[in-house]
Amino acid sequence: MTEERRPEGPTDSAEHDGDDPGAEVLRSFGKQLKILRTLAGLSQAELGERLGYSEALVASVEQGRRIPKEPFLEKADEALGAKGVLAARKEEVARVRYPSFFRDAARVEAQAVELHFYDTHVVNGLFQTEEYARAVFGMRRPLLDEETIEQRVAARLARQEIFSRRPAPLMSSVIEESVLRRRLGGAAVHRGQLEQLLLIGQKRNVEIQVMPTDREDNAGVDGPFTLLTGKGSEPVAYMEVQGRGTLVTGREEVRVITSRYGIIRAQALTPSESLHAIERLLGEL
Repeated sequence: MTEERRPEGPTDSAEHDGDDPGAEVLRSFGKQLKILRTLAGLSQAELGERLGYSEALVASVEQGRRIPKEPFLEKADEALGAKGVLAARKEEVARVRYPSFFRDAARVEAQAVELHFYDTHVVNGLFQTEEYARAVFGMRRPLLDEETIEQRVAARLARQEIFSRRPAPLMSSVIEESVLRRRLGGAAVHRGQLEQLLLIGQKRNVEIQVMPTDREDNAGVDGPFTLLTGKGSEPVAYMEVQGRGTLVTGREEVRVITSRYGIIRAQALTPSESLHAIERLLGEL
C-alpha cells in the first residue's frame, strides 16, 4: 500500500468553491431537489412550508450553497414522494460537512474499531465539548463565517456518535499537559472541557494519558497524529497541519508511527495518574 496525500485546495472559508468535490455533491443534490420539487408542482416557499423551513433555506440548498441536515433530507424525501432517493444520499451529503482534507479520514474513523491519538495543540475533536469546538473554530485564520462555524461544530459533534456504537471501539489518547492548561475560549469553556475529559476517561473502552511538560525525553517531538484500524483492515495514520491532512497507508511508515506511539504512552502518566492530574488542574481553576 502506498501513502496517499490529500492536501486541501481552497481555504476553509471557501471549501465548497473551485475544484472541491464536495461542491459538486451539493450542486448535484440541489439540482435533484429542484427537479423533484418542480415535478411535484411546488414553489420553494410551498416546499419550505411543508418541511418547516424558510424559502431562503430551500433556495440555498437548491443552489448548492447550503449543506442540508439529515432531518431536511428525510422530510424532503417524504414530502416530494422521492421514495428514498434523497434520503439515500444522507451519508454522501454528510461528508461534505467536513473540510475537504479531512473527508477520507472521517470515513475511516467512522468504521474504525481502534483509534489512538497524540495531541499537542488542542483537545482531540472526538473529546471536545460543543463550546470548546466552537471556540476553536472561531479562532481559525482566516476567519470562518458563522454559518461555516456552526456546520463544523455540528459535524464534530456528529463524529462523537462513535461513543454510542456497539461494540464500542477501543480508544487511547496521549495529551500534552500544555493542551490541558491552555484556556481556549475562556475559563468556563476550559472547565467544561476538563470535566468532559474526566467523564470520557472513565469509559471502559477509553484510556486517556497526560504527557507532563517536565519530561526530559518526549518521543512525540515530530508532532500530533492519529492511528486508526478498521475491522479486518491494516492500520492507517492521519496527520494534519495548517489546513492539510495526510492519510498514511504505507505499512512501514505506519509501523514506525505505531512504534513511536507506544514509546509516547510509556513516557506519559498512566491513565489513573492522568485522571488525577486533570482533577488537580480543575482544582486550580
